Amino acid sequence: MQKKSPSAKVDYPRIVVMPTRWGDNDSYGHMNNVVYYSFFDSVVNKHLIENGVLDVARSEVVGLVIETQCTFFSSIGFPDDVAVGMKVVHLGRSSVRYEIALFRNDAQEASAVGQFVHVYVNRQSNRPTEIPAAVRAALAEITV
Repeated sequence: MQKKSPSAKVDYPRIVVMPTRWGDNDSYGHMNNVVYYSFFDSVVNKHLIENGVLDVARSEVVGLVIETQCTFFSSIGFPDDVAVGMKVVHLGRSSVRYEIALFRNDAQEASAVGQFVHVYVNRQSNRPTEIPAAVRAALAEITV
């Protein structure tokens, strides 16, 4: 298996800076793995909410996470700031694959790079459905 390399910050069309919290650290003094995934989830939903295409309480069509993965390159911990880079690498009929990278403070190489897949479903039936046009437009802005 070929060793992966960290991504560069310039490869991401959307960057959101988020702080770490004291409770994010684990007993080894760095950010717990589950917190990396929380950053992934937060940046995706922040993008959708800020673009007016997700109302977490009322949207008829919602994206459910069906797959995640993360490759770790270097540690992040409190009190670091995290620049979260986000891009869409695949935009299908009912699914979208995001690539998300976490950059520690002012670093230009990622500390971690992950994938995050949403499948869009009708909230009532929980069955896959086509990504709504407004959501697709918001995702197209960050598609590479």
